[in-house]
Amino acid sequence: MIFLWAFLIGGAFCVVGQLMFDVAKLTPAHTMSTLVVIGAVLDGLGLYEPLVKFAGAGASVPITSFGNSLVHGAITELHRDGWIGVITGIFDVTSAGISSAIIFSFLAALVVRPKG
Repeated sequence: MIFLWAFLIGGAFCVVGQLMFDVAKLTPAHTMSTLVVIGAVLDGLGLYEPLVKFAGAGASVPITSFGNSLVHGAITELHRDGWIGVITGIFDVTSAGISSAIIFSFLAALVVRPKG
């Protein structure tokens, strides 16, 4: 049953993103930023963790999870280290993902030639 919920919740995030493209005519950058903010707001309200427990990868894989990671790391470090933790928590939680994206993008750029 967890696979069904993961598929439905993850698909719902994708439908929202696609509607932003098609109906609202937002650019990919605006759509991606909006989805990150939605994930951040849901985590700030304490709603994202129950969603991840319910939907599993359907909620932890999409771009909204990045917003969740940003806020979750900031809040966790705020409680542990005070106000400086707001900044360090963001870097602590998201640094591996951002570093991997940069490294793999660079490697892909070395291998693939753009058309044009």
